[in-house]
Amino acid sequence: MLGPGVIDAGVSGRFLVVYAIVATGRVMSRITFVEHDGTVHEVDVESGSSLMKAAIDNLVPGIDADCGGECSCATCHVVLTNDWFERLGSPADREEEMLDMNPERQRTSRLACQIPVSEELEGIEVQLPEFQF
Repeated sequence: MLGPGVIDAGVSGRFLVVYAIVATGRVMSRITFVEHDGTVHEVDVESGSSLMKAAIDNLVPGIDADCGGECSCATCHVVLTNDWFERLGSPADREEEMLDMNPERQRTSRLACQIPVSEELEGIEVQLPEFQF
């Protein structure tokens, strides 16, 4: 049997998430970041983190997080699908102000630092705007 932190490349990603929960007792969610050119980054993230921290910790390009997650720079801008935007809700006033300064803002734009990771985010896919590269 594999120990905590040991990954067997021959098993599916879904198995790894379940194994991570059993081995560590922590709930993990699979998050997919998609670059503007279609490059996909799938990461497993512990609940309680943020999408921004998940991207930074997993070296996902396009998320600079200059302010460190304080909602004061908009360098962690992501675009959600309509469904995920409705599920997560609209941005708060401060986040709206930051998003208004972004030249590629869309109706479903959010700041990754303002989206906490929970098991409800399992399977979320976020787009990374070209402007951030």
